[in-house]
Amino acid sequence: MNIIRGYNAGLEVLGKDRLNNWAEPSKAIMSSIHLNFGHDFDLPKAITKIITDVREQGDSGVNKYTELFDKVLPPTFEVPKEEWLNAYRHTPKRIRKALEVISDRVTDFHKKSLPQSWIDYQQGFGELFTPISKVGIYVPGGTASYPSTVLMTAIPAKVAGVGEVILCSPSRGGRPDQLVLAAAYMTGVDKVFQIGGAQAIAAMAYGTESVPRVDLISGPGNLFVTTAKQLVYGDVAIDGLYGPTETVIIADHEADPNQCAADLIAQGEHDPMACPVFLTTSEELWDKVSTRIDTQLKTLPRKEIAMTALNTRGTTVIVDNLDEAIDLANTFAPEHLCLLVKNPWDLVRNIKHAGGVFIGPQSPEVMGDYVAGPSHVMPTSGTARFNSPLGVHHFLKVSSLVGLDESLFEKLAPHAMLIAQQEGLVGHRKAMALRKKGNRG
Repeated sequence: MNIIRGYNAGLEVLGKDRLNNWAEPSKAIMSSIHLNFGHDFDLPKAITKIITDVREQGDSGVNKYTELFDKVLPPTFEVPKEEWLNAYRHTPKRIRKALEVISDRVTDFHKKSLPQSWIDYQQGFGELFTPISKVGIYVPGGTASYPSTVLMTAIPAKVAGVGEVILCSPSRGGRPDQLVLAAAYMTGVDKVFQIGGAQAIAAMAYGTESVPRVDLISGPGNLFVTTAKQLVYGDVAIDGLYGPTETVIIADHEADPNQCAADLIAQGEHDPMACPVFLTTSEELWDKVSTRIDTQLKTLPRKEIAMTALNTRGTTVIVDNLDEAIDLANTFAPEHLCLLVKNPWDLVRNIKHAGGVFIGPQSPEVMGDYVAGPSHVMPTSGTARFNSPLGVHHFLKVSSLVGLDESLFEKLAPHAMLIAQQEGLVGHRKAMALRKKGNRG
């Protein structure tokens, strides 16, 4: 990990824009694009062509790119519900129990965070919350299985009352992932399609003969998926743009070095582009953590991935005090912020920008990945400055209610009429004036 000493030096590094860093395609991605599209195509052009072809050709466009990129061509895109049930029934009991516990906690959390419609009759205003009609969920796959992401995306949509939820996820070896299907059965999604990549996003955004058009697309994905979400935005709503995962750990001299090391490694093993950051007031602690990282990595199955992330994207900053650490964390605006300090709750009120805050040693970020309750789909790349974790609010829209009685209208209309006159909108003024007492009829 890159070692930095001092607040100012840390600020210079952690204050850099990360949105453009992760969005730069790798050499492997560019080689694939050049091979399949031609040398004059950059990533946005390649994704635009995929979207255009799917929009114009429907299922045949999806077929073309599924065969091109996934090297498979399923007989049908939609997975029959009998296969979901069969996958659920054949899921080992211990795994099924774990999924049920996660499902219960995620459901409970989102039910408690569900906003309520309200109206103040005396003031004549209020808000009406209504669910989005159709939502598409993207669950990554291909080389790995993510049933937890099914739960973390479909459950808040269902709790919000979305009318129809469809799920797209790439097949694994030519068939749907069985744990993803089991989780889909548990959450009660309406349709499942074994489609991945940008073609899945395009299919949900514009509809095909098989895939219904949705109003909002949610869920994480690779650079192709994220770029596709960005390009279809406006024709369809999206929940956010998600880059590589990231965690900031704030630790004082009393933190357990083994736990600190394990949490940094856990972040690193996600992806070579994952970003583990360690902020500490104790250089002695960091020395111990560094040694523990070397020891723990020796037996890690995904050792090479974690080492790449730690060595290329990892940063440790030694600061003078916790106030400096909090300020650096707020500047970085991480997806995950972990507080491994003596009195962690004392720091919470000073946190301004973080997707999720994990408070104390018994609340590691890995619990948030699975069973804590909030969705693990959280803002990355500094977007926690203005975005929120995926939740029921993403699947609701708000209608403002205005219901003035006669006395309130008579009280407020003169002020509105005056401003309308000043803005030169005479028709606005007249529309109010004719409603005033003495002008009706």
